Amino acid sequence: MTARPGVGIVSDVVLQRHRLQAATGKFGLEVCFSGDPSRLMAYPEFPEAALWLVTLEDEADHLALFDHLLENTEAPVLFGLDQAPKPGSTDYFRWERRLLDKLEQQLGQLEELDNANDLEQLIEVVSQSHSAPELSHWITPAAPESLAEDVWILGASLGGPAAVKTFLDHLPPGLPVGFVYAQHIDGNFTEVLTRVLGRHAHYQLKQAEEGYRVRNGDVVLMPVEREWSIDSRGQLTEQNRPWPGPYGPSIDQVLLNVADYYGKRCHAILFSGMGNDGAIAAPLLKAYGSRVWVQEHRSCGNSSMPDSVAATGCTSFTGTPEELAKELIKTIENNCLLKSRQKRNSA
Repeated sequence: MTARPGVGIVSDVVLQRHRLQAATGKFGLEVCFSGDPSRLMAYPEFPEAALWLVTLEDEADHLALFDHLLENTEAPVLFGLDQAPKPGSTDYFRWERRLLDKLEQQLGQLEELDNANDLEQLIEVVSQSHSAPELSHWITPAAPESLAEDVWILGASLGGPAAVKTFLDHLPPGLPVGFVYAQHIDGNFTEVLTRVLGRHAHYQLKQAEEGYRVRNGDVVLMPVEREWSIDSRGQLTEQNRPWPGPYGPSIDQVLLNVADYYGKRCHAILFSGMGNDGAIAAPLLKAYGSRVWVQEHRSCGNSSMPDSVAATGCTSFTGTPEELAKELIKTIENNCLLKSRQKRNSA
């Protein structure tokens, strides 16, 4: 992984400093200074930062600060940042997105994946010997090529490919479920990801195709360049526009587009990743009656994304990739038992 740029934070409000520090850390940036104007001006050696973030209650009270910054650094200085709202709210996540946009205008794309590192982790997972569990006798195996009634969205970013591979490897073949996989990734890495992640697996990645309907056993990979949705007939369709937001595919938009057709039969698992993609749409899925799960932070390469979703209060299960797979099997088993009981009662 390449070294992340250093950021200096100056604010006369302690709470704002803490929230800016938490947000910049979520985007993988190092904070080389965080303090009020008087502390910076008394600092014995001026900190070396690639960017300065300054938010003050009244800029007129700190005119000397501006001269001090201009005299001591050639790095960009962003003044007049919006006050950070309460964390966990939709307003807060939108504020984080606006901050990310400003940071990337100055520093370049922050969530650019280290493709070689992710590939190395993937190959390590593939090389580990593991036998998938057998399908429970309580679960009726899905017929080949049958359309999926229930779809789970797998959302991931940095550290995600290895976690998703581990999750899929711990599922038995024949589960009556389809997956849609939204992975922040360099488009040039897509072919390698598809080949390596699908190796020795019961669940094979496939590229999204115009008019295709998600089938049981599918793991449909959302393309990076343009937005895709599902039409009224349940068919995948490409939109003539890029994904909204800074990264493709937008996990928030994938959640909304898939849930628009499947409703409460659309569920989501958010794996390792940087930033907060998914945190705005996940509560809307919960309102549909869908399940929203996240990878627990200790098993993540970067836990910012699942932690952000968990902070909304909409998640009902947290676990390692292996535990998430076990919970999915148990959930499908319980649904099959419930359907069987309902059939007997109606007979």
